[in-house]
Amino acid sequence: MTIPSEFLRQMDGVTGWQAESFCRVQDSGEQVQSIRLNKAKIPGADLLDFPTASNVPWSESGLYLSERPKYTLDPLLHAGGYYVQEASSMFLEQAIRQLNTKKEGCRVLDLCAAPGGKSTHLLSLLPEHSVLVSNEVIKTRVTILEENLIKWGDPNRIITNNDPRDFSALGPSFDIILVDAPCSGSGMFRRDPKAIEEWSPELVELCAQRQQRILADIWPCLREGGLLIYSTCSYSVQEDEDIVDWICEEFDAESLSVRLESSWDIVETISPRKQGWGYRFFPDRVKGEGLFLSAFRKTDVRNNEFNTVINEKYSSGSGKKADRSGGKKGKIKLEKAGRQQVQDLQDWIKPGLSDFYLLQDTIIGMPGSVAELLHELGSLYIRSAGLALGKWAGKQLVPDHALAVSTMLAKENIAQTALDLDAAIAFLRKEEVPTEGSKPGWNLATYKNLGLGWLKVLPNRSNNYYPKEWRILMQNQR
Repeated sequence: MTIPSEFLRQMDGVTGWQAESFCRVQDSGEQVQSIRLNKAKIPGADLLDFPTASNVPWSESGLYLSERPKYTLDPLLHAGGYYVQEASSMFLEQAIRQLNTKKEGCRVLDLCAAPGGKSTHLLSLLPEHSVLVSNEVIKTRVTILEENLIKWGDPNRIITNNDPRDFSALGPSFDIILVDAPCSGSGMFRRDPKAIEEWSPELVELCAQRQQRILADIWPCLREGGLLIYSTCSYSVQEDEDIVDWICEEFDAESLSVRLESSWDIVETISPRKQGWGYRFFPDRVKGEGLFLSAFRKTDVRNNEFNTVINEKYSSGSGKKADRSGGKKGKIKLEKAGRQQVQDLQDWIKPGLSDFYLLQDTIIGMPGSVAELLHELGSLYIRSAGLALGKWAGKQLVPDHALAVSTMLAKENIAQTALDLDAAIAFLRKEEVPTEGSKPGWNLATYKNLGLGWLKVLPNRSNNYYPKEWRILMQNQR
């Protein structure tokens, strides 16, 4: 693996940089495997079908694995029991736990959210009655974002497909904004050889300009006292410490420090002009890939004239425009669900969904905090919000797959068909599975007590309602 010589030259003198050990790790080809448990579904590692090596030290739910399992053939992954996530990225947990001052009802925006690792993490970290808006500018990436959030099972979320500048008209609406910015990708050199081929000084410069435009677009949306978390998977100072200085200078933001344990071996850096805090992850020092993270407090809300100047100065477009070919920009068209329909749903769901709507023929349930924010999002393009519960066929509910994997499902009221590993994989391939002894009608197919999807048990057969577009295609043996 040949590291670009210009990259090595640029890194000379960067805090924490050790060229010899860095190149040695890159050449080793070692791949670190890590996952993050969804503790709302899997409280501990004992439920997993593969061994774990150790805990990720900066995350209460992160685990290193001793070897790479065949994730595709693990029903627990499809049930939302865990998320396969690079360990360094889990450091977001420390920033949220240490720096978020609001203990209830946070409004949070994950601006560059696909494929969903940090969004699912945020949903596990946020205090009660919080709402997460997960945004992705590219429509094809919104699809995998939505799939991963559905599997995670938390209804306190809204998924949007917008350019960052579309948010600026909202004004100060969010308590926390995460910008995991598009970057030159040098932090992924070990994991993705393509990142080495694509890296260049010109790409670094382009990414730094784009990062400034994105931040200028989104800064007006942060409330006074709110928390901005900025991260990249780049080692370049132009995209890291220089952006820290830029944020402090342009927005008069307060740079925040995160407490570290010395055993973590995370490198704390100070930006050259404004002495802002940053945190670097080098793969020769930590068990993970490259990451940079910094955090800021918004000390005041500037007036509209200031916001206009910032937007005109930097926002000539934040990169790719949002691809919204699936529908018109604007609010999703919801109508209130009927009282009887809502009453008939009560046996299916746990308490916590207070607002019920019809979207065409699908009934959607939302916590009140989600419904309130949804109505404030103005002209943004909304992909989905809350929890899809199902469609009505006469007086019978045809349950949605999202309900099967949701933490809001009242499983104690639902007939269940427990599947062993082979049957669970067959179900995920959308094949027929044995249902001897199952009650007629709708059954929740489960594996280790986690919902996988719906079965309709009939007198002589069963129908598998697992989503066709999500089915397992891999035929390899475990």
